[in-house]
Parts: sequence; structure tokens; C-alpha cells
Amino acid sequence: HVHLSKEHIEKLFGKDYEMLRKKDLSQPGQFQYQERVTLIGPRGVLKGVAILGPARNRTQVEVSKTDARILGINPPVRESGKLNGSGSIYISTEKAVVHAEEAVIIAKRHIHMTTEDAKGFEVSDKQLVSVRINGERPIIFEDVVIRVNDNYKLSMHIDFDEANAAGYKDGVIGEII
Repeated sequence: HVHLSKEHIEKLFGKDYEMLRKKDLSQPGQFQYQERVTLIGPRGVLKGVAILGPARNRTQVEVSKTDARILGINPPVRESGKLNGSGSIYISTEKAVVHAEEAVIIAKRHIHMTTEDAKGFEVSDKQLVSVRINGERPIIFEDVVIRVNDNYKLSMHIDFDEANAAGYKDGVIGEII
């Protein structure tokens, strides 16, 4: 998925374009737009890529390792927002193409939680933990970043590659170990 800056929204969709909200996401205030974009790398293309809102100060593109291979890029694994020195990519719509420099990361797996949640789990902001996923294919994810903010809702975020490795289905539970 991508998080577009206001500047890139205007370049890709037109000046004063109003993005159409499709659905809310697990984190309060976060949502998906109806519009989609295409990512263009040196060796491949990904069409129909979701755009998440609200607009950011800086465009951020989050891909899985599999997506990166298809595109022919090698972005770093990083926490959201840590874009300096990250990968670059072209983003297109039917109207325009932009070159998003230092915009591409593979998102580091993380858990959103409130201060109260953190106290209950006896963890702190930025702490690294291991999480056992008790799914069809049990797996332990190491180096999971705890992100504490009272505007968050308790939720662990992993990418499609990681979800597939664990055989993830709705309702699967993870346990901090």
C-alpha cells in the first residue's frame, strides 16, 4: 500500500482532487481510499495498489519482500516514517507519473497499543519482543516493535509474506513471549 503526500495526490489525480474514502482501518483515523495506483520498478509493475489516508507530509510506499522482487527493488526493512536512505519508485495513475524518492520500505512488524495495554503486557514503547502466532502454521516472529500511543487500538501488523508463512486467517491469536 501507499501513503501519498498532498503534493503527490495533486500530481497523480489533479489539482484540488478529493480522494474518496472507501473503508476505515483497524487504527482510529486511518482509512483506505477507493482510488488505486500502479507501482513501477526497474523490472516489474504492481497494479491496483491501495492508497491509505489521511495524506502524509511525505509519500511512503510499503511493500513485501515478494513485491520488491517483482518490482526489481531492494528496500530496507524499517519502521513507518523512517524513509531517509530508503528505496525509490515510480507511482502512476491514468493521469500522471511521479518519482517517489526515498519512499519505499518493507514495514518492520509491529504492535500498536495504548499505554494501558503496554502496562498490561509489561512492555514499553519501542521495545522489541517476540510473538508466537498460534495459527495453522505456528511461527515465532522476533524483533516485533512495540508502538505505544493512546490513539492506537491493539493490533499487530505484519505483511502478506509473514501472514502467509503463518497460515494467517481471521481470528488467529498471537502471544508475546
